[in-house]
Amino acid sequence: MKKDARYSCYPFMREKISTVDFEIRTDSLTTHIGVALAAVKAEEVEVVGADLLTILPMAYHVNGSVRGKLAVTEEDLSWLSGRYDFYVGHVKEQIQNFVLPQGTGAATALHLCRSEAKKSYRVLHKVSEEREVPAILFDYLGLLANVFFVMAVYMNQQAGIAEIPFISKSYPMKKKKENE
Repeated sequence: MKKDARYSCYPFMREKISTVDFEIRTDSLTTHIGVALAAVKAEEVEVVGADLLTILPMAYHVNGSVRGKLAVTEEDLSWLSGRYDFYVGHVKEQIQNFVLPQGTGAATALHLCRSEAKKSYRVLHKVSEEREVPAILFDYLGLLANVFFVMAVYMNQQAGIAEIPFISKSYPMKKKKENE
């Protein structure tokens, strides 16, 4: 007797390979991006909203690119790199140090996306220990985490909220040279 599909949330759930964990993790990433998009729309910062609408389906393309056909292209990576440069151009002064994940609802949602992208990258590494993984997926997820960070700082900047630097008690801070 065939089991009723309503009791299965994901057809590969019982597989032992790390690909399953990667797909579940990137699904979580995509869901967090959707939450961030709603928060960005509520704060009416159109440029970030438009970028998230492009990134949102890309997260699912990253998801499927391990088990299925590679769906992330050099053009996708180049576009994301350009968006990183755009945001850094606006927040360069605020990102000279590590900052606490705080601020507007959209900024904190984007910090969650950053964290989810890093978790996805880590699980992708586990997958790469079991099978061949295209390098572009690592590049895309690493850059994506950094894009979410600068987007979060940009959202706070747009709202007039100052970043709070994180001062580590565990790692000494290197002094910057005078001419930097």
